[in-house]
Amino acid sequence: MSDPGLRFRRQSELVKRALARIDHAPVGTDELARDVFGICSAPAGLAARLVFDLLGDDRRVHVDANGVWSSSPALPAATDLPLGDIEFAVVDVETTGGSPARGDRIVEFACVRVRGGEVQGGFETLVNPGLHIPRWITGLTGIDDALVEPAPRFAEVAERVRSELEGRVFVAHNVSFDWRFVAEELRIARAEVPTGDRLCTVKLARRAVPGLRRRGLDSLAHFYGVEIDGRHRAGGDARATAVILDRMLQEAGRQGVRTWADLQMWQAGQPVRASRRADGRLADESVR
Repeated sequence: MSDPGLRFRRQSELVKRALARIDHAPVGTDELARDVFGICSAPAGLAARLVFDLLGDDRRVHVDANGVWSSSPALPAATDLPLGDIEFAVVDVETTGGSPARGDRIVEFACVRVRGGEVQGGFETLVNPGLHIPRWITGLTGIDDALVEPAPRFAEVAERVRSELEGRVFVAHNVSFDWRFVAEELRIARAEVPTGDRLCTVKLARRAVPGLRRRGLDSLAHFYGVEIDGRHRAGGDARATAVILDRMLQEAGRQGVRTWADLQMWQAGQPVRASRRADGRLADESVR
């Protein structure tokens, strides 16, 4: 039986090796795969998939449209921006399988942009993945080869997807899954991969509803009384996640969370510092 701890240590070493190489100088994907994994030649796309699976959701690095990896610009210190001023891009994707590293692709994308609990806009589309959609995916989503045949390839909507995400907090239910797929599709399309903060509603639920045994989308929707119009379709799931996000942010507010920095501390189980207004008074004093 394999040792999960050993796998984790090996992956950590690979990440350290990759970061050291990128810190030295920007490097292309193939060269990075050679230096990190010892791959001198590989089938088309394999090197990119290995590197992206390792680093694709690591905010310390950035990959441009040409597949060149570099260190991300220094991220600002935890911001005092009020949560009501932040625009969230709530995303859901349906895919051909569970891993972009194994060649799985997006078949449907949806994004709902929200700020202060109000929907600001959004975008959703079917996507032709250019490969067969497995029967079990069709059974789950209702999306089959015939449905996506007239749909655009991801490269055709990549710039629209990028514009929906740019400058916003990327939110998803199990954010690592959705982010990896979106970022990999953008890379394949040679589009810029946005940098910025990400927020996982599964992790947020651990603080917002600690007594809930299950934190899947269905469980949270039932808890908050949210009806999902189109379960296992990107648009329906994204809209439901956006409503659930707002409910959890309301709960965070009741516990003293006012800013993005507060939310990060609260989600991590740390005490939330007392937010102060510009005049130095405690923010809560204004509503007493």
